[in-house]
Amino acid sequence: MGALLTGLDYTNFIDTFKWFYSMKKIFILVFLVASCLAYLSFSGDYEKPFKLPPNPQPGGNAAIGYQYLVTGDYLKSGIPYNLFKLTVGNKKENYLGRTGDNEFVNYDFTALTAPNGEKIVAPNCLSCHGQVFDGELYVGLGNTFIDFSVGAAAPKMASFLLDRIISVDHDKYLAAKNFLQGTKALNGQLTTKVRGVNAADRLAGVLVSHRDPVTFAWSDQPLMEIGSEVIPTDVPAWWLLKKKNAMFYNGFGRGDFAKFLMASNLLTVTDTAEAREVYSHFNDVLAFLYTLQPPKYPKQINDQLAQTGKALFEDNCSKCHGTYGKDVFYPNLLIPESTIKTDSALFKANYSKPEMVNWFNNSWFTKGTNPAKLVPYEGYIAPPLDGVWITAPYLHNGSVPTLEALLNSKARPAYWTRDFKTPEYDYEKIGWKYTAEDKPKKKAYNTTIKGYGNYGHYFGDDLTNNERKAVIEYLKTL
Repeated sequence: MGALLTGLDYTNFIDTFKWFYSMKKIFILVFLVASCLAYLSFSGDYEKPFKLPPNPQPGGNAAIGYQYLVTGDYLKSGIPYNLFKLTVGNKKENYLGRTGDNEFVNYDFTALTAPNGEKIVAPNCLSCHGQVFDGELYVGLGNTFIDFSVGAAAPKMASFLLDRIISVDHDKYLAAKNFLQGTKALNGQLTTKVRGVNAADRLAGVLVSHRDPVTFAWSDQPLMEIGSEVIPTDVPAWWLLKKKNAMFYNGFGRGDFAKFLMASNLLTVTDTAEAREVYSHFNDVLAFLYTLQPPKYPKQINDQLAQTGKALFEDNCSKCHGTYGKDVFYPNLLIPESTIKTDSALFKANYSKPEMVNWFNNSWFTKGTNPAKLVPYEGYIAPPLDGVWITAPYLHNGSVPTLEALLNSKARPAYWTRDFKTPEYDYEKIGWKYTAEDKPKKKAYNTTIKGYGNYGHYFGDDLTNNERKAVIEYLKTL
């Protein structure tokens, strides 16, 4: 493999890097980092739904934005290309139709050239915002097959790679340095209790604790205490963003959406000059995201039953989730905890770290003519439901496996498992086929843990079984 592997213990090196690749869960979270950075004060009434004000965004070039999304260098440091190919191997499925070096790199990574001319591979946004469904990659669909539940198997993995690479090839070391120092800091910090969820709050805390908010200069030692709690989140579909006046489940991402989208750069960024260069591309990326449409339900729909469900939906659900079809309207409502009654750990986590508040309020993200800001709320936004059939599991923490269970809280399993290797979709209950367990077990979703609760959103409980079937039939059409 050339000079890079000269003098290395080949077996140990490959075993360590294979574990490192399995830890791509660390990397993909950087694309959610801004979702939990901090907040600015808000004086709203937390006992009533709060309507989010309009939040206009600059335009951009969608075609250019797509190319930057799937081939761009928003992370300018990564693993040396030859080492990546040796340890991970080529991929047969070229879902994106990319050419050159990227033809053989999986869709959730990008081969690119580092600033010093070295060829590297870095994760891209589709690690988190792309999922293969029935043999097709859907850009913008949240990845629900991530596994952050496996803890650190090699405590000094990043140090190992850094030491070995610098000892044999200084240019490759420089190309990988920022990437590996970031992952070294994140190593062992992001373990979730179950599979299929993200640990964005914890990721953000660890990452910003190592950076100066004004200059983005990196410190090997944390600059502030951030605690140890890991609160999970599901990943909302990107095609919903065009309707929303704020980002994230608690609707606290206001102002410049492009700055939130490019915050993945915090993993490897050298300084704010680099951040500005990366940011200059993200209005185009946002323009592309606004072109995304939800996939159509692929099976037959009972039109008569769906019409019955539409009337029930508009009577019972549209006040929060909006209307669809030719009379489309989305109200952009934040729903207070007292009404939604779902697990509160996610939105409460954003209040619990004053150090992070100070970090964000003094950071580069709040500068410029269109600053990004975070305004928290004690509850969650009622999301648009376009393409809801393909976005299982449900609620902000992915704790409910099917739409049927979402509309009938008595049908929600306390413990459940699903197949992550050969998953099957349930086109009747709408969601991934699952097995209800009678007690906690390894790899099961355990809804009794803080942050993983499946309670709340009881609005479908008053419907009859036939009415719920009709509503589900209508939801298939969205």
